[in-house]
Amino acid sequence: MILDSKIPEGPLVEKWTKHKFNVKLVNPANKRKYDVIVVGTGLAGASAAASLAELGYNVKAFCFQDSPRRAHSIAAQGGINAAKNYQNDGDSVYRLFYDTIKGGDYRAREANVYRLAQVSVNIIDQCVAQGVPFAREYGGLLANRSFGGAQVSRTFYAKGQTGQQLLLGAYSALSRQVANGKVKLYPRTEMMDLVTIDGKAKGIVTRNLITGAIESHAAHAVLLCTGGYGNVFFLSTNAMGSNVTAAWRAHKKGALMANPCYTQIHPTCIPVSGDHQSKLTLMSESLRNDGRVWVPATVEMAEKLRKGQIKANDIKEADRDYFLERKYPSFGNLVPRDVASRNAKYMCDEGKGVNETGEAVFLDFRDAINRDGKSTIEAKYGNLFDMYMQITGDNPYEGPMMIYPAVHYTMGGLWVDYNLMTNIPGLYALGEANFSDHGANRLGASALMQGLADGYFVIPYTVGDYLAQSAAAKLDENDQAFKTAEKDVKDRIQKLLSIRGNKTVDHFHKRLGKIMWDYCGMARNAEGLTKAKAMIKELKVEFWSNVNVLGYNEELNQSLEKAHRVADFIELGELMVDDALNRDESCGGHFREEYQTPEGEALRDDENFAYVAAWEYLGEGKEEVLHKDPLVFENVKLTQRSYK
Repeated sequence: MILDSKIPEGPLVEKWTKHKFNVKLVNPANKRKYDVIVVGTGLAGASAAASLAELGYNVKAFCFQDSPRRAHSIAAQGGINAAKNYQNDGDSVYRLFYDTIKGGDYRAREANVYRLAQVSVNIIDQCVAQGVPFAREYGGLLANRSFGGAQVSRTFYAKGQTGQQLLLGAYSALSRQVANGKVKLYPRTEMMDLVTIDGKAKGIVTRNLITGAIESHAAHAVLLCTGGYGNVFFLSTNAMGSNVTAAWRAHKKGALMANPCYTQIHPTCIPVSGDHQSKLTLMSESLRNDGRVWVPATVEMAEKLRKGQIKANDIKEADRDYFLERKYPSFGNLVPRDVASRNAKYMCDEGKGVNETGEAVFLDFRDAINRDGKSTIEAKYGNLFDMYMQITGDNPYEGPMMIYPAVHYTMGGLWVDYNLMTNIPGLYALGEANFSDHGANRLGASALMQGLADGYFVIPYTVGDYLAQSAAAKLDENDQAFKTAEKDVKDRIQKLLSIRGNKTVDHFHKRLGKIMWDYCGMARNAEGLTKAKAMIKELKVEFWSNVNVLGYNEELNQSLEKAHRVADFIELGELMVDDALNRDESCGGHFREEYQTPEGEALRDDENFAYVAAWEYLGEGKEEVLHKDPLVFENVKLTQRSYK
């Protein structure tokens, strides 16, 4: 298989501008003849559905929540990047492009990332026009703060609830099109399979989560905007419903899965408190603007802390190790997430962890409160501090927060070309569902940027180019391809319901999560990955012979919902291990312990691994085949990443 990334010719700065002119157009009168399916209504999905409907296309939008407002995009609290240079501190489109390429450890496409930086400036204007209440400076200009991996302030924010406010803006645009009759919204509906005819995406099969009804929906193009797969680890910062099913079912119909082992570990999460937990809570990276990360300088002092013999505020300044500031003086606490996470792990591995389990470090606002005043810190982060207090019972205004790394974002996803189309014609992947913009590590505040860039400013051009070359013939949901897909879905449901084993779905999910975290988490090695692959294979066999899915299909059945998703996670987990085992280097969030610098940093192998790893599914029980999409760097120099 030859992968054509369809990157336009010409200088980097002109590629997108020229491409927009060269794509084929659908005239306004013809747009109403085309149907487009959008799966997922988070920032990427809601913005895409609203934009395409505004252009005149007929859109069907699907979400498994009861409202698009519940999409996981609301959880991105800290901000959204854009190269506006309002601070006049040296930012530019090129600097945002460079920081993103470098932050991703040189494992992303130059052309896609530069386009992202270009359209970022338009996103902010669009959102302000929609009424998103960004924070403002005294003079009325939009405020900015810093995020990891950058030495400029380019992150726009709405207190500590940026994702929620941006989603409300996109949701209002979507709701307008629902009222206009151009978008038909299907809440509480989950995509169960992709339907292809003559090799092209022509629709999906869904399950109504209230009634269990299996239905087919046809369209001239299908857009997957379904987020990431971090819940493969069971414990993550993702919403409980976040899953990989839509992307995985597309993968099993021929769509390539790219870089699945690239998982982002977020350094600023509330530590695990016990086996009862079903998810972890993210404390926004924005807190590292003013919070200082530290551990006790000695193991002995840390032991006293863990035993409750002393408290954090008893430890003198001279006895505190601000390890990120010590090791990375240029960036300090604002190093990228993978670097901050690994260093927190190193400190805890040395025995300097500060909670009872020994797996936590401090994030301290004492100096910021003394410098700026409590009211200033409260205005910036008040809701985040309240959330921390509600969950832990501790007051971060009076003592430091405790944080530890946790699974957060997945840089891997369906392979797409420059137009965001997968290798299946007519099937697109937007936002976190694709692999394209973040390389091996996403910089903070770039997820919201990519989701809205893809939905508002990229897909309206690129999907039109495809549709202009496709017949606008009315689609038939009674076609045999739909009936076959429906039967496959019903057979799978019946198989799950008929097993009636003695282990719950969560039992298997937790076991998978532990395997993934232990052997394919913050650090990996060949021995552990090989062991994990065998364990996952055994787990899959046991799942399909001993899972107990309660209830029936024709009802609200969350046990059945989870069973579908966990079955997909198990298969994905095996592919993630294969991908990590195949990549004999360390880069970004993929840290192979065999490949590191003397200082413990990720050691890339650009000669052998400067490519996108795109995996092809060949059938049940068969090993997947790797296809390589080379990464060519013409505008940045490949260097060892340094934030010192």
